[in-house]
Amino acid sequence: MAADLEAARYVHDGVLELLGPVAMAALDRDQPVQPRRAVARVEATRPLDALSTLVRAFLLGGSVSRERWEAALPTLGLGGASELGLVEADPERPELLRAAIDLRPYASDSHADLWVASDVGSHHRPGVLRHDHVLGIGAASLTLAAATIRRPAATALDLGVGCGIQTFYLLAHCDHVTATDLSARALGFTRFNLALNAAALGLDPQDLEARVSLRQGSLLEPVEGERFELIVSNPPFVITPRRLGESSEERFTYRDGGLPGDQLVAQLWSGLAQVLEPGGTAQMLANWEIPRALVPDDARFSDPVTGTQVPGWAGRPAQWTPPELECWVIQRDVEDPGGYAETWLRDASEVRSPEAAELRYEEYLDDFEARGVGAIGLGLVWLRRRAEGAGSGMIAGSGRIAAEGIGRRFESIQHQVESPLGPTLGQAVWQADAVAAVDVALVHAEAAKDVTVETHSRPGDEHPQAILLRQGSGLRRTRLLPTALAGLVSACDGELPLGSLSRAVVSVLEATEAQNHPSAEELLEQAKELLVDGFLRFPSHSE
Repeated sequence: MAADLEAARYVHDGVLELLGPVAMAALDRDQPVQPRRAVARVEATRPLDALSTLVRAFLLGGSVSRERWEAALPTLGLGGASELGLVEADPERPELLRAAIDLRPYASDSHADLWVASDVGSHHRPGVLRHDHVLGIGAASLTLAAATIRRPAATALDLGVGCGIQTFYLLAHCDHVTATDLSARALGFTRFNLALNAAALGLDPQDLEARVSLRQGSLLEPVEGERFELIVSNPPFVITPRRLGESSEERFTYRDGGLPGDQLVAQLWSGLAQVLEPGGTAQMLANWEIPRALVPDDARFSDPVTGTQVPGWAGRPAQWTPPELECWVIQRDVEDPGGYAETWLRDASEVRSPEAAELRYEEYLDDFEARGVGAIGLGLVWLRRRAEGAGSGMIAGSGRIAAEGIGRRFESIQHQVESPLGPTLGQAVWQADAVAAVDVALVHAEAAKDVTVETHSRPGDEHPQAILLRQGSGLRRTRLLPTALAGLVSACDGELPLGSLSRAVVSVLEATEAQNHPSAEELLEQAKELLVDGFLRFPSHSE
């Protein structure tokens, strides 16, 4: 089959060449009209063109003749395609055959062209999705793949593998991947995708187990007693109202965990420490409920581990993170209960039945109201099991630093950030570790190359009313700087250590009789925060 797809140029660039950039963009938006017209133009002169046949069948949900299927898959043949479950009769026109699965080319930065098989989406089939639907490459899976810090690892776990996209990426930098899912259908699609892409992924199709272990089971049950250096998970995190006496067949297994509220995420999150090697990391996507009282921007929650105040929205994530784990939670969006319900009703095409959708909408609202939920947070989660002997590592060139500098960090970053985000997060973790391992007073810091200063003042003002420090890349944070810190940042050219600069800035402020300026120690602590956040960097030669 792979040979037939290659021969037809059924790869990303081949499809782009066939459709053109405008129709390709429409296809990415699940708008079929322009791609269908582009395919029809090719078919008008080349009726048995293999590429246009495959695009029409797999990407546009169309039905084609047996003759066209045979021409498009000459090596596999129609008999082989039927045996693999790739084709089925069109119920309205039995003389034609349609694709029974979604099979689309995917170009990644880790491998050559790949093909990803999954269940046919709602834009190609009427009605509500099947409850054991296996999702293809969606926005969430791409977000996780782009945010994952890519580092070599001997053992990795893809928890909730779905169609296998995270495993594809892990195979590029991990020796062995264990992939788990509650759904037998999902594991079947993953096995199919691994075999189909064996050459590109560096796998022996006759011995997939040499590098990938596929296991069925719920959450961490399939790997009980094992430990991994790296874990990635796009779990069924959607908060869906449960019905009394419901069966597993009534749930959408690709998104619904089957537990009330956000309990599935809580259970997984808090349990990851048991399957991580010391120093091992986990990255996942998650939703969490925010109680009404903690929704306001100024709401605060006491972290049960450190006793420090964290943003109100982070209350539940803080409770889920045991002491042996560091965490960095980045909230990327917040939705009210109504908006959240609408999003997931559309996702499963439940809105196609207005009466049923309205009843389900009521169930969502009743469910959230019963628990006093005011909003739902959505975001990225990075976790690390504290390494043994933390605090004694080298900084430059060691590859792995024992000191742990992230700690327990909760940020709400809802503006657009750089993609892929993984390199940015990896650099941030490295820098936080390095800050924790050194005496910051001795660091010869430099302003990061993407950082700019923005001042605001009114005409005639002698001094600016506000000074903003902005990151032009990565997480693109903005920090309001007090005068003393602005002076220190402007002097950070790598020549003098931060301790000396802090004392010098404070001396200047004292000489000018400035009021309420910080002490040198306080200013140094503020500079340390800028180092951790990446506004300041270690000298270039040490990175």
